Amino acid sequence: MRELIFYLLIIGAGTGGELCVTRAMKVVGEVKDFRPAAVMGIFARALRVSWMWIGLALMGTAFFALLAALSMENVSLVVPVTALSYAAGALGGKFFLGEQVTRRRWAGVLLVCIGVALVIMGRK
Repeated sequence: MRELIFYLLIIGAGTGGELCVTRAMKVVGEVKDFRPAAVMGIFARALRVSWMWIGLALMGTAFFALLAALSMENVSLVVPVTALSYAAGALGGKFFLGEQVTRRRWAGVLLVCIGVALVIMGRK
């Protein structure tokens, strides 16, 4: 049961963090100039967007949940299970960011989910 909580945290918080950072960077704008001064300006602007801080906090939570899961289970189980974040990312992209997700991408997400199911069924 503990492991399941950590898996849900890894997937939910990790994907949520990535979605929040994406939203923040859409506010900041596209990075076109990679000179050090320009990159520092983008970095400073990004840190003023609240979505960035929410995203970083969620990603930190996911990282520590991953550490906890790896302390309890084999990496050969933990890493494939965390691949469910691809499904969460597609759902979040569609509903949180308003992105178009093609049928081909949904098919890929389905294949990932089937692969995770196979890994879990083959556990121990």
